[in-house]
Amino acid sequence: MAAVLLVFPPSVQATPDSPHSFVAKAVRQVAPSVVRIDTERTVERQPYDPTLIDPLLRDLLGEPGGMEHERGQGSGVLIAADGLILTNAHVVERVDEVTVTLADGDQRDGLVVGTDPVTDLALVRLQQGPSPEVAPLGDSEALEVGDWAIALGTPYGLERTVTLGIVSSLHRNISSLGFSDKRLDLIQTDAAINPGNSGGPLVNARGQVIGINTLVRSGPGAGLGFAIPINLARRVADQLVADGQVVHPYLGLQLVPLTARIAREHNQDPNALVQLPERSGALVQTVLPDSPAQKAGLRRGDVVITAGETAVVDPQSLLSEVDRAEIDAPLALEVVRNDKVLHLSVKPAPLPGLG
Repeated sequence: MAAVLLVFPPSVQATPDSPHSFVAKAVRQVAPSVVRIDTERTVERQPYDPTLIDPLLRDLLGEPGGMEHERGQGSGVLIAADGLILTNAHVVERVDEVTVTLADGDQRDGLVVGTDPVTDLALVRLQQGPSPEVAPLGDSEALEVGDWAIALGTPYGLERTVTLGIVSSLHRNISSLGFSDKRLDLIQTDAAINPGNSGGPLVNARGQVIGINTLVRSGPGAGLGFAIPINLARRVADQLVADGQVVHPYLGLQLVPLTARIAREHNQDPNALVQLPERSGALVQTVLPDSPAQKAGLRRGDVVITAGETAVVDPQSLLSEVDRAEIDAPLALEVVRNDKVLHLSVKPAPLPGLG
């Protein structure tokens, strides 16, 4: 069998003058700020049919129904000197107890400051003692595909685990991964992110946090990891500290992407009820009753082509403008309906159902 020679880029290799790689240096800057988060929540035990259980086993299993304690684990990163820890919302949702294990092994109680299920972000505050070192935060808008990405966390309970990869893609829409209840453009990376890494930091080559690890999608041959951009996480953290919650604007539309090709194929169908403009935009599939969109006069079959001063080329570009809009402040929309361009004004309302 022929020998295989692995050659790493010069920036990764150790040298006589510098015996450790840039990865080791970056990890040293962030590792003291990475924590393990252990949680406990009370959940209702799934009932079983007692007639199907042997009486001898019933003593071991207990009575059907009732409550039981469920334990979970994740990671987090300290972002403020007053003990604020940034993590994922799914790590600390509906928990009764939070225990934080610091990088030096010290264990502290944690208090959930607030969670935002829409962005899957949460804040936890340390309850006793001085705060450890705070992680340096980077700029996720400055990232480019191919930049180094280093993931830190506690996968499978294995503390202080580090994996290396690159930024594989930017602005990956979470809805394309099957999460219709989230609003996120994610950083995609091939750095290994495993269960327990959730809430831990994704770090650049300079040792700055650029994202918060959130999920992994595995498939034949390789895994795909995703992280929430740190710029978004900063904004959410600021709102959670100030108000304990995050208010997301919404219009009340269900949208599908429209392109010239899709419109052309639709228009050639003799059974088509309406003719669509052969251009890119966000096609309105459903208008929710009593929503801001209905009050503004939007209809099924409308194609939104402009929001504010930004061209709308797909549903995500419209949602991005809505996210930046103010609650109850007019947002100008340019809509194509039956070959006519209409100018509508809609006032986004708070996204319902989060209380």
